[in-house]
Amino acid sequence: MTTKLFPTLTPPATAPSPHKPGAPPESVSQPSDAIFYPETDGEPLPDGQHQGPLFRAIVDTLALHFRGRPDVSVNGNTFIYYEEGNPRRHIAPDCYVAFEVDVDAILERNIYLLWEVGKPPDFVLEIGSESTGRVDTGLKRTRYAEIGCGEYWRYDSTGSDFYGEPLVGEYLADGQYHRFELRRDADGAIRGHSPALGLDLCWVEGRLRFYNPDTGVWLRDFFETHDLLETEQAARQAADAARRIAESDRQTADAARQAAESRIAELEAELRRRDASG
Repeated sequence: MTTKLFPTLTPPATAPSPHKPGAPPESVSQPSDAIFYPETDGEPLPDGQHQGPLFRAIVDTLALHFRGRPDVSVNGNTFIYYEEGNPRRHIAPDCYVAFEVDVDAILERNIYLLWEVGKPPDFVLEIGSESTGRVDTGLKRTRYAEIGCGEYWRYDSTGSDFYGEPLVGEYLADGQYHRFELRRDADGAIRGHSPALGLDLCWVEGRLRFYNPDTGVWLRDFFETHDLLETEQAARQAADAARRIAESDRQTADAARQAAESRIAELEAELRRRDASG
């Protein structure tokens, strides 16, 4: 998504202009409802073929993880407006997560109005691409710090083509971003912890994965969840089929037993008749 960035968050303060009693002031602050804030600029992801699958996997994975938290908004590639009354002041992270917010109000507007939500996202992430790499490390990084996003992560699926490194995580302190410590596992995966999410972000062979250190479990993305559900459904169907076969075999065995018992009864009756006649 193409995003216009501006050098400052707010215009310089000016003294109010005097006006005659009874006359309207020269400038009146209008409520948000009176100003149109577009939901999109009408453009797709700048490098959709590369970014699209990565974007969907990341946003869907986090949305699935936090689905039980009604106060957590997980979204991406949508506008965050950060200056009331100015629709030009917006930015669109590839992924963001905001905690302790009114999710229904955000969904109703389909945009994130910073002054209405009451806080910036706690976590933002950009996906590196040829068109966005330089902006993500420059102007966007500056803007996220200015509006107060607590964590800023950058993920480069290629390893180094767009950011010069596979994964970067930064936290905001005193208005500036400072790097989280990352480590490289024995298998080559690069890992860092996000206090905001309570999760580890891991670059694994070009893929961004999330790990829950509290449970020791990797978060599944949509496709993994779909495959797991299909596997579980196939297992249930196989178990149901086995139960049906076992029930059929039991019924057949019961019928054979009853037939044998009936035949035995007939033979015993015949023997008793012979004994009586002899």
